Amino acid sequence: MINDIVPRSPVDRLRRDYSKKELQSEFDAELVSAVVGMSRAFMSRALDRAGTRPKAFTLGEVLTFLDVDGFQETFIPRSRIPKYLLENSAGPPSEIPALRRSSRQVADTTLVVGDARELLPRLEAGSVQCVVTSSPYWGMRVYDNERNVRWADGESCPYGFEQTPEGFIRHTIELLMLLKPAVAAHGSVWWNIMDTYNTRTPIRGNSRERLDAMGEVPGSRKGWTEHGACRHSAGHMYLDDTELSSIPPRIAERASRIGYKLKSFITWRKHASTPEPAKSRVSRQAEYLLHLSIDRTPFFDKSAWQNLDPKLGGPNMLRESADKITDVWCLPTSTGKNGHGAEFPLALAGRCIALTSREGDLVLDPFVGAGSTAIAAVELGRRCLGYDISEKYIDVAEQRLAAAARGHQPTLDESLADVLEAR
Repeated sequence: MINDIVPRSPVDRLRRDYSKKELQSEFDAELVSAVVGMSRAFMSRALDRAGTRPKAFTLGEVLTFLDVDGFQETFIPRSRIPKYLLENSAGPPSEIPALRRSSRQVADTTLVVGDARELLPRLEAGSVQCVVTSSPYWGMRVYDNERNVRWADGESCPYGFEQTPEGFIRHTIELLMLLKPAVAAHGSVWWNIMDTYNTRTPIRGNSRERLDAMGEVPGSRKGWTEHGACRHSAGHMYLDDTELSSIPPRIAERASRIGYKLKSFITWRKHASTPEPAKSRVSRQAEYLLHLSIDRTPFFDKSAWQNLDPKLGGPNMLRESADKITDVWCLPTSTGKNGHGAEFPLALAGRCIALTSREGDLVLDPFVGAGSTAIAAVELGRRCLGYDISEKYIDVAEQRLAAAARGHQPTLDESLADVLEAR
């Protein structure tokens, strides 16, 4: 069951009364680096051991890191880091519990009904060349088949329904941590994310409901109490009502702190955007795309983009130069209706795939939704793996992929109708 979002930031404090045995417990240096958000070289300097590269650190040393100015939370709150390390000192379980899931195979694409958080650790190390995804945004959409997830920071909630933006940021970084081992050395991760205003508002299933609430569409208009979920604004540690949460840049910095290389922070300038009742600020027409990599020099083929069909993300000759790809992308939004509340545009997925993968490479979308990433991958001759917790969305993606293989790309309305008829 989805509850309202009430961002009352908890007040937790760091414990220091650990036993001598606990303080001497050792933890893998890479894990410590990720939870304290510091490079191993910097941690060595903090311990006055510059020039060394320890393979492990004790809990006592971890407490020292938590007092250093360079500390910043990644996916575990500062007060819970010692507990997290002590509870996980034996390492992850040898066998992840089996999921109730199903998979579909369409040509070179595998679609899996399941939770990305549980499926990502099953991926073969270094097997994924390109990740393209648009994950749920914080407190903005009610998606089909939401389910509670137990996160490493102790919170239990569906992804996107955290009580604070900080919780959502932590959980995004946790997913990126789980994904990281599977990304090839010269691979790339493209993560589409939107910011959220800390406002009192209903959480809706699609843009039409938002327009209804604004009176833009004739017909009935739902009131505040008539929605299944609402987001409140009072009680946050510092954000006041109507403030922007600054989620994308905070995710970008934390991704860098867990070992990713932040290659670009891209602004996706949409051709059209949903109207906003903004009276004291500008209206938004952009979303953001993080380009992350494992290596300093990931595979990047600019010529593939230059020769790409515009429908798959090639140069937009009206707004972009064919000679230079910049960090502002002028691409259309999707026109999907009913099948998915926030469909990913084919051109955005195709551009990312063409730039950072070759034919035959594996492309992953851990939130595949209506399947746009998979369709773009197939069009470009790549293999694809897609996860989604919603069987309905996987059904829609399967229908669209099958139709694309026959040379007809249906609308989401057509796909959804076929799925419902089959049931």
